[in-house]
Amino acid sequence: MSGNRLTEICIVLLKGAVVVDKYTTLINPEKYIPTQITALTSIDNEMVADAPRFHEVAKEIELITRDAVFVAHNVNFDYNVLRNEFKELGFDFTRKKLCTVRLSRKLIPGLFSYSLGRLCDSINIPILNRHRAEGDTDATVILFQRLLSLDKNFEVIKSFLHAHSRQATLPPHLSAEQIEDLPEKPGIYLFKDRQHKVIYVGKAINIKKRVISHFYDRMSKEYQLGQETFYIDFETTGTELTALLLEAESIRKYYPKYNRAQKRPGVVYQIISYTNQKGILQLALGTTKKVVDSVGTFYNRLLASEKLEQLCEEFHLCPRYCTLQVNVEVCSHYRIKNCKGICEGSETVDEYNARVLKAIGSLGQETPSYIIKGDGIHFNEESFVLVKAGRYCGFGYVDSEVSFNSIEDFEPFLIRQQPTYHTHKILRSYLRKNGDSKLIYFDAATAKEEFAGRGSTTGIDFSKINGSLFSDCHYAN
Repeated sequence: MSGNRLTEICIVLLKGAVVVDKYTTLINPEKYIPTQITALTSIDNEMVADAPRFHEVAKEIELITRDAVFVAHNVNFDYNVLRNEFKELGFDFTRKKLCTVRLSRKLIPGLFSYSLGRLCDSINIPILNRHRAEGDTDATVILFQRLLSLDKNFEVIKSFLHAHSRQATLPPHLSAEQIEDLPEKPGIYLFKDRQHKVIYVGKAINIKKRVISHFYDRMSKEYQLGQETFYIDFETTGTELTALLLEAESIRKYYPKYNRAQKRPGVVYQIISYTNQKGILQLALGTTKKVVDSVGTFYNRLLASEKLEQLCEEFHLCPRYCTLQVNVEVCSHYRIKNCKGICEGSETVDEYNARVLKAIGSLGQETPSYIIKGDGIHFNEESFVLVKAGRYCGFGYVDSEVSFNSIEDFEPFLIRQQPTYHTHKILRSYLRKNGDSKLIYFDAATAKEEFAGRGSTTGIDFSKINGSLFSDCHYAN
């Protein structure tokens, strides 16, 4: 793990099941040892003050481990700590690995716990000097010797050592069965910790393939994610677009520890209306982190400002009462010159407000309603994403044999979702890449044209729309 340094190491070399060499030493980590590490291991800063630095023992460690298989309980942890120590010196450290946690799950199934302490208690292996490198390594050696006796022809161990073995790469708390049960379809997957709390949400076109890729990743973040993952849930969606939208909703809902993107809500710009003390309807530009009901919602400040100026000019509104000018009695905007005089009292409030209402109404006409159709989860099923009056509402699934006359017909099948800055970006990206070939519009003008001459029961037909080495490393975090 990045940031961890060794404080002690013990290496036992076996040939077959026979111990042929042993090496153990304290190591000065060249950093302060936290109190919690001292409480666990009894190793403090004074104990390691005169101990060798890692660079002083690196050659000896490399020689004793050369051509050997690196074996440890929860092997990836110890292996990554040691590999990072070599990396700090500018050297690569690469060995085949075997994990006694995973081997024990396979060869001694059904135990309550596979932590080293409880596992050894269960099968009567003594651990002397627990949480010290030599004590833990000696216990792991005995455990591995037991496992060797249970795997007479080395079939299990050989399968774990295979370069493409799923067992060799899976985190210690996940069973191969959980991975096998994952579908090879579009959807989302959720990594959960021991308490079933969601710690990561991802989307994939192929859920199984994407999940496995996390465990091949050598990055420290991916390694730590694997160490904390005990369960994997998933939900198929039929299409990548629906997976993206559901991923965004799940990140918003669970706020997972290991998700970085989409945690920040993003700023939403809105044109809002209100009545001032004079009874005049005013328009203004406001910001929020949520999409709420307003005259108009935008995800770019420049677009929102341009739209407000356009409304002001097109409907002869007053720049002052559109908050395009402040601290002035009479408007004098540099570009908009067609105010009819509400600011200087030469127009009645009723006349002015009537034009403001027309301006507000025009925005509604510019925000169409539509669905984006796609593949369903099951046979003879279609998915749809619903946008109503420019506002993302959610997605759902319908029978491909059923026809629909209006957007309201989709409502009973809709899985409602909250529109956010991120769902807007997802939909905008989809439309930019794919155009509107899979869109069905339901705004007033288009819907009227769409259904002209079809009869009230025809609607839209979805079917026609588009040697072994043992090591235990102790470290300072």
